[in-house]
Amino acid sequence: MSELTHFDGKGDAHMVDVSEKEVTSRVAVAQGAVRMQPETLALITEGRAKKGDVMGVARLAGIMGAKQTANLIPLCHPLPITKVAVELTPDESLPGVRIEATVKTTGQTGVEMEALTAVSTAALTLYDMVKAVEKTMEIIDIRLVLKDGGKSGRFEANA
Repeated sequence: MSELTHFDGKGDAHMVDVSEKEVTSRVAVAQGAVRMQPETLALITEGRAKKGDVMGVARLAGIMGAKQTANLIPLCHPLPITKVAVELTPDESLPGVRIEATVKTTGQTGVEMEALTAVSTAALTLYDMVKAVEKTMEIIDIRLVLKDGGKSGRFEANA
């Protein structure tokens, strides 16, 4: 495991200085899911939720979450995000909704935290919109599956 960069020589937390890093194209993809009862999934996919278009609102929340990452995670740099795509896919075998976020930038640091925040925010929004009918939903398996660009190069989960 490489050295932790968010701590200085005294062990104090600090924001990493990226001013000397090369500007490169960067991308990150994160995934997660919300597991629920089949009846709750049907309510969402059939458009019967009282709060409206659950997956549409969750998608927008995920995009907004990615854009707010630096305000939520103390040592993240504010980044000029060039793309955020959030896909929500019903999965009857789960049962629930699978979420995938792709975030891109051209900059001096990566967008892994933005992709993870997008998935988390979309999942929390989905939960919020249907919690009145099911409080036992589980937000599960949020993880980084791809990161590319920068000095450390490419990472693919399970590759």
